[in-house]
Amino acid sequence: MPSLGPRPSTLRADCRSCVALCCTAFGFTRSIDFAVDKPAGTPCRNLDSSYACTIHDSLRGRGFRGCAVFDCLGAGQAVSRRFAAELAAGPDARRSVFGVFGVVRHCHEMLWHLHEAAQRTRDDGTADAVHRLTTVVTRLVGDDLDLILAADVDPIHAAVGDILAEVSAEVRASYLADPDRPTGMPTATDLAGARLRGRRMCGADLRGACLIGADLRGTDLTAADLLGADLRDARLNGADLTGALFLTPSQVNAAHGDAATALPASLSTPQHWLGRA
Repeated sequence: MPSLGPRPSTLRADCRSCVALCCTAFGFTRSIDFAVDKPAGTPCRNLDSSYACTIHDSLRGRGFRGCAVFDCLGAGQAVSRRFAAELAAGPDARRSVFGVFGVVRHCHEMLWHLHEAAQRTRDDGTADAVHRLTTVVTRLVGDDLDLILAADVDPIHAAVGDILAEVSAEVRASYLADPDRPTGMPTATDLAGARLRGRRMCGADLRGACLIGADLRGTDLTAADLLGADLRDARLNGADLTGALFLTPSQVNAAHGDAATALPASLSTPQHWLGRA
């Protein structure tokens, strides 16, 4: 299995280089994840004049778990840098930039997964297709605000989804063909609260699965496809996810784990797993 290594730095969030776009552009409703209501396009009440969050080190304890989970994958600083003039130009221009931020965040997530797909496939044709799609998405997130806003992202997203499915099938095939693989591999998409502790789930197709609160402690998830899986409050203590497919920082941030949880090289252990946030 190839080492994925770090993603490009452009796909890593740097809040210090952003003007708090995620804290302004998006709205949220009071819930278990957010302590208050906030309309889209308005700054969060916890921001100071320098766009810094005044409760960043205690978000979870103050009722803002949704903020702690979110990761823009580098879209925030990219949009803040490219469209600084528009952000300073007035309300209408700012609203356009907020729309651009949503598109760029979507594209950065596709680039995050395409980077992994390029490293995981062993098929030359698939690798070429991944490269072409990477070029298309990269060109889309350029410096032309109107072009980004007018872009039809849905067909691109569908094409990316198709190629990720091909890579997933290729990688998982070797595990699914393993004669020693235990029977009873879960196939249901609704696995909320499922008791899967200690299971060998290598090569499992968990794409889009609801794993809210699932017990995955000590589970081997090598080559398991976790694209879009909902891992909120899933227990990953001691689990092996080093070779899991298409895992994002937001998914990891939403789950519970500990120092014994093995993650891909491209992901950092969340501070709350270590009792530091």
